[in-house]
Amino acid sequence: MMGKLRSFGPIGLLLVLVTPALADSPGQIAVSSAHELATEAGMDIMAAGGNAFDAAVTVSAVLAVVEPASSGIGGGGFWLLHQPESDRSVMVDGRETAPAAAYRDMFLDADGRVNRDLAINGALAAGIPGAPAAWVHLAEHYGSLPLAELLAPAIRLAEEGFEVDQKYQTLLNFRAHIMLQWPETAEIFMPDGDVPALGTIIRQPDLAGTLRALAERGFDGFYRGEVAERLVDGVRAEGGIWTMEDLANYVVAEREPIRISYRGHELITASPPSSGGIAIAQILNIIEPWDLSELDRVERVHLLAEAMRRAYRDRALYLGDPDFVAIPTDMLLSPAYAAGQRSTLRMDRALPSSALAADPAMTMESDNTTHFSLLDADGNLVSGTLTINLPYGAAYAPPGTGVLLNNEMDDFSAAPGEPNAYGLIGFTANAIEPRKRMLSSMSPTIVKGPDRIAVLGTPGGSRIITMVLLGLLDFIDGNGPESWVSMPRFHHQYQPDEILVERGALEDKEIAALRALGHEVNVRARPWGNMHGVMLNRKNDSVEAAHDPRWQSGGAEVRSQP
Repeated sequence: MMGKLRSFGPIGLLLVLVTPALADSPGQIAVSSAHELATEAGMDIMAAGGNAFDAAVTVSAVLAVVEPASSGIGGGGFWLLHQPESDRSVMVDGRETAPAAAYRDMFLDADGRVNRDLAINGALAAGIPGAPAAWVHLAEHYGSLPLAELLAPAIRLAEEGFEVDQKYQTLLNFRAHIMLQWPETAEIFMPDGDVPALGTIIRQPDLAGTLRALAERGFDGFYRGEVAERLVDGVRAEGGIWTMEDLANYVVAEREPIRISYRGHELITASPPSSGGIAIAQILNIIEPWDLSELDRVERVHLLAEAMRRAYRDRALYLGDPDFVAIPTDMLLSPAYAAGQRSTLRMDRALPSSALAADPAMTMESDNTTHFSLLDADGNLVSGTLTINLPYGAAYAPPGTGVLLNNEMDDFSAAPGEPNAYGLIGFTANAIEPRKRMLSSMSPTIVKGPDRIAVLGTPGGSRIITMVLLGLLDFIDGNGPESWVSMPRFHHQYQPDEILVERGALEDKEIAALRALGHEVNVRARPWGNMHGVMLNRKNDSVEAAHDPRWQSGGAEVRSQP
């Protein structure tokens, strides 16, 4: 279970000792990311003498340039690190924070209803970015190469440009009508005023300038000085509430990961303000008595959906920024609590979510995110999940910066029990407060088995948690990355009370059987997620990497390192 948090110095350094060692030196390097240019850049950095943490900065920065729908310098993320030499694991928390002027009811209209347009579009929707501070932190505390060298590939791609691919086009179609409200922003991503054709070159000279300032001056290059002034002026001109102090006061946190044992494997995964680690651990604790291999397909989906339902209910009630709320982690992860959850679980009938009511009085939180997994020749591991929330974030970039802003303020609970853009509900624990980190579903994960190590994660909004769960269960079943990233997916998140299923994931007779158990089953036409995985097999000294076939822009590569 999760140990108590310990703080070391001003950044709150939290380290976990993991025994035995996660990995021997594999002599190979591997990267799987959402864009082949990011994968190539990360591999080149390691081939040039950088370690996994150097490569994590480079991959993150390149994704910020070539995959603007999913992450960026105007967003944030979690980087789960492991150092085998010292047997340490740590989560670097670069999650966005609410501006100091933020307040609980800032997105409610006169009738007390959530104004969804304000919560997701434009400057007011943006939290203070954490990604650039996290890159600096990774380089200074874990890397071996200068920050300027790590950011050089991203700067070059921002200046010289990259080709529009199908994913860029598809996701821009969701947000183009919003982006057109700000012509200077639209000009960056839609140079001719429309969604660009495949192969169009997108150049971002203002973003290159911002990245260069970060490379030259570190934290101060983004959070203080000329770039910061342009960001604040642009945000406030469009109704936002950022201040120079908001930027200058941003702090990266390091947190102890969530850790549990399941079927002879150790799970190391994201801790709050991610909801992923606790939710995944709860699901595994609930299903622990069952041998999944003895269940047929319908029984397995039913059991997992019932466990998902209960974990997402607790997500709504209890989880938020651990610096602001007292999260009952020991309770949520205890065997006794899991036993209590199981006592209401029947294999012959679904329990309606209404029977597990999330009463706010009980408590005093798509493919718009990105993920990469990587491994260096010394066995260092990074699982990184990054986001700007909805595709293309808030759809607004302050003039002269090239920084596409996140719309992460929508990940707070704008009103008790009201769903956000992903249908997730929340209560007091995830209410808006100044400088607070909003709850996230991002779940970068490492799984350690007797002979094999998995590094995995995915984008996907509220479905991230269940995708990672299904992927790690597939790994524990003995399969490799190609299987984890491509396997069919299903999901339950408490509210709405339904099992979401990818088209083709279940046969018609299986869907009928689930409905006979009392489940509402919603088959989605579009697939979801974009998982990236790396696996080290110590038994035969092999390394594998795979990217999700649902999007062809991804890249996975393994090389031998002399």
